[in-house]
This record gives sequence, structure tokens and C-alpha cells, in this order.
Amino acid sequence: MAVFFKDIGLKSVANRPSYQKITDEVNSAVLDSKIKNGICLVQTAHTTCSVYFDEYMHDTNYYGDDYLNVDLNNVLEKVIPRQTTENVPYLSPGPKHIAYGMKKTDPNYPAKEWTMLNTDGHLRSDFLGNSVTLGIKHGQLMTGSVGSIFFVDFDQTRERNRKVSIIVLGDK
Repeated sequence: MAVFFKDIGLKSVANRPSYQKITDEVNSAVLDSKIKNGICLVQTAHTTCSVYFDEYMHDTNYYGDDYLNVDLNNVLEKVIPRQTTENVPYLSPGPKHIAYGMKKTDPNYPAKEWTMLNTDGHLRSDFLGNSVTLGIKHGQLMTGSVGSIFFVDFDQTRERNRKVSIIVLGDK
């Protein structure tokens, strides 16, 4: 049994969810792994982000977002509205979490209270989850003819550099 690891970097945008189709990058990792039969785990450790499997719809909006991603976002907006100010419509983040976040030092993302108003991003990623696992058969990812793998960052407060990890496990 062999194991192969690969990370891919992604950049999110501010003021709207960042959807990115990452199927090609995952297929490339499966090829690089030389694993013929096994499984591929695609995951993110970011708590406002999700990885999920769905059909690619070809049509996109002006931002380049697939219409099905836009539809998903519109549904999630109805269930989990965007947080625009403290304690509305969510209790989180509370004063202890704000104090914790303000102590963090990251030169790329200076601490500001408003950057922590992303409870909606956390809840949306809770709904979709942070990973997808797909089979590999004869060296090919089992996505079917229209299946695609998507990454989304639901944190709309600012752009960020994000990472997705790909783990391929199986027989060569």
C-alpha cells in the first residue's frame, strides 16, 4: 500500500464566497501518485471553507462562478444569512473569542475586530463539510462523466491564501 500527499494553494476574494473548481489539480495528483486502485481524500483545514463534489454546469456569472455554485450560495444565504455586524444575527464571536483573535499576529492578515465577523462562513462550511473522498480505479478518479470537485471559502471578510490537501492511498 502506498500513500501520496500533495497540497495546492488557492486565493480567495473579499466580499463574496470564493468558489473554485479543483478537479484538474486533484486528477493531476492522482496521476502523480501512480496509484492504480484506492481512494483519494481532498480536504481543507480552514474552518470557513468546504470541499464538495457536484456537477459542473458550464454557465457562469460575471465573477466566473458556476451557476450551480451561485444557486447553492443563494440557498445557503436564506438559511444562514451573512453576518454584517457584531451579535447580529449570531451570538458568535463573543468577547472571549474576539480577545483571542486580537492577540494573533499574522503580517498578511492584521487583526481587526470586523475580520472576525464570519460566523456565517463557519456555519455554511459546517453544512457542507471540509472534505470529499472518491475512489480510484485503474488509475482514474471515479468522478463519472460530469462530476467535479469544488473548494469554497465562505469567509467574505477579506481575501486570503488557502490550502487544500490531497491524500491518495492505495496500490500501485
